[in-house]
Amino acid sequence: MKRILLPVLAVSLLSATCIAQDLDYARSIVSKLASPELSGRGYVNQGDQMAAEYIAAEFEKIGLEKFRKSYFQRFTTSVNTFPSTVQLRVGDRTLSPGAEFLIEPGSPSVSGVFPVLPLKVHNILNQEIFSDFLRSTSGKFLLFSEFDRNLYDAEDLKRIDDVLNFLKYHPDNPSAGTLISNGNKLTWSASSFQYAKPTFTVRSEMIDESVNEVEVLVESKLVERYKTQNVAGYVEGENQDSLVVFIAHYDHLGMMGTDAIFPGANDNASGIAMLLNLAKYYKVNKPKYNTAFIAFAGEELGLLGSKHFVENPLFDLDKIKFLINFDISGTGDEGIQVVNGSVYQKQFDRLVKINEEKNLLPQVKIRGAACNSDHCMFDSKGVPNFFIYTLGGIQAYHDIYDKAETLPLTKFEDYFKLIVEFVQGL
Repeated sequence: MKRILLPVLAVSLLSATCIAQDLDYARSIVSKLASPELSGRGYVNQGDQMAAEYIAAEFEKIGLEKFRKSYFQRFTTSVNTFPSTVQLRVGDRTLSPGAEFLIEPGSPSVSGVFPVLPLKVHNILNQEIFSDFLRSTSGKFLLFSEFDRNLYDAEDLKRIDDVLNFLKYHPDNPSAGTLISNGNKLTWSASSFQYAKPTFTVRSEMIDESVNEVEVLVESKLVERYKTQNVAGYVEGENQDSLVVFIAHYDHLGMMGTDAIFPGANDNASGIAMLLNLAKYYKVNKPKYNTAFIAFAGEELGLLGSKHFVENPLFDLDKIKFLINFDISGTGDEGIQVVNGSVYQKQFDRLVKINEEKNLLPQVKIRGAACNSDHCMFDSKGVPNFFIYTLGGIQAYHDIYDKAETLPLTKFEDYFKLIVEFVQGL
């Protein structure tokens, strides 16, 4: 009896250890990619390039094959950056970048002390009043305060949004810049363009219409031919005629000045952790089909890395049997959402069935097509795919709080198992 039980116990312990090691590996990837030394994997301090080199080194350790003798697929893009000073003083208080204010990512350099002129909704909705108002704004910052959108009809809301877009992006805006009071979560983004005038979003408790001046000091730099790269490798499968493709973007928003880092642990260091864990698995467990792993740059700038890839593919896109995009994989308390689930209903139904039979995730929610991540570029080429992201848990997103130490990876192991089971049946 003991001779039977001891080996079984040993196998059980070994299995548990292997699973723990996979999760530990995932945590180490997230910790590395979201660390301050990578500067938010953006376009200052070569953060994106350091991330790409780290991923390529992991590909090498795992033993992935290279396409065309390199893991890198290089391309260039323009990008607006804030490599040094980003300061905003409202009244007598200097605000904290990232926590209390954001600068619009396409903003130019600006410095000085400026008077503030409140811009009210009724000023916007009357064309004649707005035209007269606008002529008085030269050399001033406009302050637009949050308002209850439920009080206005669709036509009025479109007019308000059009005016705000004019103030943010149009070169004919005569004002010195715009301040937008925001009572919601501060969410940043990236820009491959630089606009004529700066815009700041300020937490509503930090500013009101009693403010009569602001002091700003911003140094931005538009890099017109920034060199970046996708990272790609593959494992040979039993069937050489078809491919399964896993993708995830590794870039994030970088830094807003020298003080505000946007770590991007969930978005999307967690997706890269899933990508690399699957690469390790399939290197040891030979897949049914050739299996490619692609880490994209430039997603936050407008899906630029995946766009470059589909226009310059490293393999025949028509051979892709199925593609899965991992973008936000770090929670799962409420399950996963599957973009293109209703487009590829048969595959979605099988994913749900596996999840129910294996009792893995709380739910697998269906969603239609949405051009909101790198899978979209493959959609345009007719490649069957899912974009999957986890639900629930922490709400940090595109902010300074999306950190490795607070990312739970709640259902990471079960999510991994679901994907492996799903791909096995393709």
